[in-house]
Amino acid sequence: MDLKLKNELALVTGSTKGIGLAIARALAAEGARVIVNGRREASVESALQTIREAEPQASLQGFAGDVTQPAVADRLLERFPEVGVLVNNVGIYEPKPFEEISDQDWQRFFDTNVMSGVRLARAYLPRMKQRNWGRIVFISSESGIQIPVEMIHYGMTKTAQLAISRGIAESCAGTGVTCNAVLPGPTLSAGVGEFVAQLSEGRSVAEVEQEFFANVRPSSLLKRFAAPEEVASLVAYVCSPLASATNGAALRVDGGVVRACF
Repeated sequence: MDLKLKNELALVTGSTKGIGLAIARALAAEGARVIVNGRREASVESALQTIREAEPQASLQGFAGDVTQPAVADRLLERFPEVGVLVNNVGIYEPKPFEEISDQDWQRFFDTNVMSGVRLARAYLPRMKQRNWGRIVFISSESGIQIPVEMIHYGMTKTAQLAISRGIAESCAGTGVTCNAVLPGPTLSAGVGEFVAQLSEGRSVAEVEQEFFANVRPSSLLKRFAAPEEVASLVAYVCSPLASATNGAALRVDGGVVRACF
């Protein structure tokens, strides 16, 4: 299927690994001009090389910098003012008991997972409206609906993204600009892979995965970790002109973890 994204300038924050890298590759495969972002120059260059090896015709640019910092975001905006597809993917997570989550932790998670996307959406939205076309996507999580007791601060930020994406979509009513949230479930990104390896204690990854879905996410219908590419395929569609009727939505690619039927 041709998603009609050829030559569109797309920014994917936090796209040097995991879901972000998979999204950047999927958009590049569809002919979009993709800006790959990561905190360090070396990680950006590595991601660019990975995508080029898979998609030799890819049109790519890199931007190294922590976009959760306002000054860095300003530099990004100066260099790439014409972004028409914005995927707010950058984010952090960590398991921590509620009683041990400090004020600084709450602020750090909100600044990174929420305000980074708010800041970029606010900056790029006026031109999208002027052009009467644009796509903004927040990579939320099923944790925004089913708050994980081991990561309440993370779940809070993912719920906030749902409110923000819907609100932005409401502000774009009647235009060609859409804003949506995509909610992955447990996905075998680089960080999750490292976490699983730490839990293995000599067991195979398959055994740890089976135990995880039996005890931690028993409602999963997929019964395995999703691959980042399985999330990226939905995101690429939502970013495309073909998805013009999909707006203000919370789109689950969670492997059926969320039991709600709406």
